[in-house]
This record gives sequence, C-alpha cells and structure tokens, in this order.
Amino acid sequence: MPQLHIEIDRLEHPLDIVERLASLRDWIFDRAETDEMSVSVAGRWTDYHVAFTWIEGVEALHVACAFDLKVPERRRQDVLQLISRINEQLWVGHFDLWSSENVVMFRHALLLAGGADPTHGQCETILRVAVEACERYFQAFQFVVWAGKSPREALDSALFETEGEA
Repeated sequence: MPQLHIEIDRLEHPLDIVERLASLRDWIFDRAETDEMSVSVAGRWTDYHVAFTWIEGVEALHVACAFDLKVPERRRQDVLQLISRINEQLWVGHFDLWSSENVVMFRHALLLAGGADPTHGQCETILRVAVEACERYFQAFQFVVWAGKSPREALDSALFETEGEA
C-alpha cells in the first residue's frame, strides 16, 4: 500500500497546548525539543515522569509515563507476565517494559489525523489516565520486584480495595 503524503497546516503545534496546560496547572515541565516535552507529576506512591512526543508521520501525540523502578533480570519474566495480566484489564493505553533501561512504563497515543488539534481536555485526560494507571498498579510491580510475589498474587494484592479508614 503506497503512503500518501499530505501537507497539513495546524493552527499550533500540539505540544504548545500541552505546554500551556502544564503552565496553567503549575506542573514542572521541560520542553528541550520542538516535538518532545516532559512533565513531572507527584503521585501517591512515587513521582512519575511523563514524556509527550509529537509523531508527525502518523499525526499522533504519544504519552509515556514511567516511574523509578528498575527491573532486575531475575524478575524480568514475572514482570512481563504481570504486564500482560494488567493490560488485559485496561481499556485505554498499555504497560510496556522498556528493554534498554529495564523500566516499566505506561504508553498511549492520541491520534489527530487530518490536522485535528488536541484540546486542553484531551491533553489533561491523557495525562490523568496515564498517572492513574501507574498509581493503580505501582504496588503490584513493587510486590513482584521487591517482595518476590507471583504476578497473580501481586495483582490480587494491589487490586484489593478497602473501604473506610482505620
């Protein structure tokens, strides 16, 4: 199938909208490149490093949310099994293991084909979904990597919900 190259004029760069949103929300961010931007978000369990990348060729705003958890080689297969179990439950986005760094990350993309511009609401939602997924499953990754639990045990423990406060 031959590729079509269509020149699209956008009103503004999609990351300009993310940058404006980050400024309004007082998020710590860095935009060293035209098509790349990083945002730091404090979570309940850890700080999250969210990278936004504009991929011109497919007109997509890609988000990758990572946290500081290096996966040792001896726990790699269990973490991959856990990722598979978690991904079965997700409606939006997916977890992945970044092989070169052995870091778990959540990834998703917002397709903006035909010159569509992202809204503040879409950018805020894609960031919120990424951070919420990481918050929800962070402990499961910790249980596998540091406590030696099986993927099933770790997922069950992380998804156990309590009501009220003691």
